[in-house]
Amino acid sequence: MGIELELHSGRPARKGPSRDTLLRGSYEHGEASARVLNSLDRHGSGKLGWVDPYGDTLFNEQEAQVARQEIATLTQRCTDDQQKAALLDLDELLEACAATPGSYLWFMGD
Repeated sequence: MGIELELHSGRPARKGPSRDTLLRGSYEHGEASARVLNSLDRHGSGKLGWVDPYGDTLFNEQEAQVARQEIATLTQRCTDDQQKAALLDLDELLEACAATPGSYLWFMGD
């Protein structure tokens, strides 16, 4: 199980070519990202708990800004350097999404 991340300039097409809107992807931390995000309470108040490790989840720029506030707490709960690297990468993508009007961060679970 892993979660890949893609930052898009607009809402990505779920079927067909989504590369037209692709700004940046993160594919190397999938397993570690899944371990960290899967530990969150799905019914809690945080945005990152909404991420489906087996499906797709989209955050718009406003949701990305709110989710960034959760990264510091999650980093303290990491059990290894791979998880910390995954959260650092996630934080960079959330920051870029929050700063790019109309953008979306796509969490692609498997």
